[in-house]
Amino acid sequence: MKLLIIESLVEILENLDTYSEMLLNNLGIWGAVLSCFLITIESILPILPLCVFVTFNFITFGNFFGFIISWAFTILGCMFSFMLFRTKIKGFVERKILNKKTGKEVAKIMNFIDRISLSGLAILVAIPFTPAFAVNIAAGLSNISKKKFLTGLVIGKTFMVYFWGYIGTTLLESLTHPIYLAKILIMILLAYVISKIVNKHFNLD
Repeated sequence: MKLLIIESLVEILENLDTYSEMLLNNLGIWGAVLSCFLITIESILPILPLCVFVTFNFITFGNFFGFIISWAFTILGCMFSFMLFRTKIKGFVERKILNKKTGKEVAKIMNFIDRISLSGLAILVAIPFTPAFAVNIAAGLSNISKKKFLTGLVIGKTFMVYFWGYIGTTLLESLTHPIYLAKILIMILLAYVISKIVNKHFNLD
């Protein structure tokens, strides 16, 4: 039964990717506008296929502008989610959940985000398969500063967006050539180094 459920979920996600790509292609330039909107919403609704939207922007606008647009809207979506939970939901969680036994796990995640260094946050965000919505929620509920979170996003999302654009536009080559794994590691390393340099100058930890 569990195997059947897993197979069904995989099939649903594959179909979602296919249908999303077909829809965006049929809409023309409005597909690009919709793609940017969905990139923003994806930070709140993780079921949406971010890789499809980023790839579509790379193909529609070219590598440079497609990257800039995807990067900007990804950060916009993450900050929107962060501010939503920071201003509207954090107080409720602190009053109603953290004081109960069920709030212990939530508190652990919040404390982890509170203590995470800028370089750690940048790496967490840069990893392509990190669930952005979960990071946004945890950060919004924690006491991490808005400046530090935004800086981590700016650094980490640079490499995450490039990764999905690269994979999406050179999919077959990426799957058959192991060098893309090395590029992932290099991008994560660069995110770490850049975050260290930024923190040295602005002391965000």
